[in-house]
Amino acid sequence: MHIVLVLGGYGFFGSRICQELATDAGIRLLVAGRDRQKAVSLAGGLGLDAAQALALDAQAPDLASRLAALGVNTVIHTAGPFQGQAYGVAEAAIAAGANYIDLADGRDFVAGIERLDAAARARGVYVTSGASSLPALSSAVVDRYLPRFSRLESIRHGIGSGARAPGLATMRGVFGYCGKPFQRFEDGRWRVVWGWLDLRRYRFPAPVGARLLGNLDVPDLVLFPQRYPGVRTVTFQAGFAGATGHLFVWVAAWLTRLHVLPGLAALANPLHAMSEWLEPWISDKGGMFVSLEGIGTGGEKLKLDWHLVAAQNHGPFIPCGASIALARKLARGDILPHGAFPCVGQLTVEDYLSALRAFDIRELPA
Repeated sequence: MHIVLVLGGYGFFGSRICQELATDAGIRLLVAGRDRQKAVSLAGGLGLDAAQALALDAQAPDLASRLAALGVNTVIHTAGPFQGQAYGVAEAAIAAGANYIDLADGRDFVAGIERLDAAARARGVYVTSGASSLPALSSAVVDRYLPRFSRLESIRHGIGSGARAPGLATMRGVFGYCGKPFQRFEDGRWRVVWGWLDLRRYRFPAPVGARLLGNLDVPDLVLFPQRYPGVRTVTFQAGFAGATGHLFVWVAAWLTRLHVLPGLAALANPLHAMSEWLEPWISDKGGMFVSLEGIGTGGEKLKLDWHLVAAQNHGPFIPCGASIALARKLARGDILPHGAFPCVGQLTVEDYLSALRAFDIRELPA
């Protein structure tokens, strides 16, 4: 049995990952987090034994020895926010001889995982960061269509969420960008943009429809210009299911940029509660797009638009697809490279979506 421990296993994304991995005959799943009662509750609901629910703190100084004593083969770290977080969990997993996968969305955190490469190689384990929609799925989409270009010049992509509010840690991370400057690569140079500004309207295919989008700082903005030489523009934007909520954040971003407000991160708790209260009145549909532009293999201008659409509030399962697919590969004994690296080029689109077959999630290929 391949022992997989999900840290933050009863959280927003962790519980969804556990829901899927609990059905795998080749995996012994351990649900872990600081609150054992919550872990026991989730484990019971999934038909697991109470012994598979653990009290485990990501900051515990004995984390490595605990993982080793449990015989953990793979750690899936979902306990964000990852912005500003250290690599303690990854280092503990490496020390315990366990593979490590996280769902980090922090630009610096994901790009910086490579500093653990030598240690991971020495222990013969697989360590990857950003096993989520970005950059795992987004890079898989670009890799799929790259052979159709003689020169890929632009990657513009984005996500429009459904009504289901993300976890509080995710919301804190997302609101942390509100009105704050960061750099992205446009027209062959790095330029400063501000979080949640540059308001635009994007029309997703049915059943999602039109959504307002704004700038978000994500790992792709720094990873893609390195991975795809010749690309001159990489942008990412995201938006909420409700236009009113998005406009509220857009106004707050302007007030933050003008130094009228300190930001929205401090309001994450009440805004999260409000999002949950409003959920029944907001669309349960969400989507993702990747738009590629450049020169085709025949010398013609080429633009390709790829979409993923979700209904029934199944969108939050999309970020979980990479960790589910990778855990299953490791449990099967598939050979994955030893070392530590961002989760780009690790999965195909088909690999990723195979973990989401049970949900109302549909790909619209370019």
